[in-house]
Amino acid sequence: MNTNIFYIRQAVQEDASAIRDIYAPYVEQTAITYDMVVPTVEEFRESIIELSKEFPYLVAVEGDRVIGYSYAHKFIARPAANHSVETTIYVERGNRRSGVGRALYSELEQLLRKQGRRNLYAKVTWTNVETPYLTNASSFFHERMGYVKAAHLHQCGYKFNQYFDTLIFEKRL
Repeated sequence: MNTNIFYIRQAVQEDASAIRDIYAPYVEQTAITYDMVVPTVEEFRESIIELSKEFPYLVAVEGDRVIGYSYAHKFIARPAANHSVETTIYVERGNRRSGVGRALYSELEQLLRKQGRRNLYAKVTWTNVETPYLTNASSFFHERMGYVKAAHLHQCGYKFNQYFDTLIFEKRL
């Protein structure tokens, strides 16, 4: 368990490089994300700017180093679904299971609740047989955070020469 002190704040453009550094190993070494190419620092910067206009985009900071991030974005891009959002979270691999993810999601949920959001959705890659590219830790994390499985999409992702399923988790605020 991480005993270091960290705090959570709104992401700023200057966090883009650190966020990219956290995300890159997930793209290059895992099937947790279906991205095949790591986005550029500029793409992350633009994402922070655009998403922050409407949604929380948070970072966990230990000392002066970003160790995790979480944000929300539109789940369905239609006005009638504005109360529903998709959540995303990534924690620096060495800080997983340290409380950083729980703290990020808890803060994200509080802010989304204040915005009047009602439904949270998370897309999680799933495998029937764990591999070096994917364990089901993300599914278990979401369940511990109070999400319930709402859908199971079969073999919808293909990475590292194998198919992966996607689960959609839902949490009502």
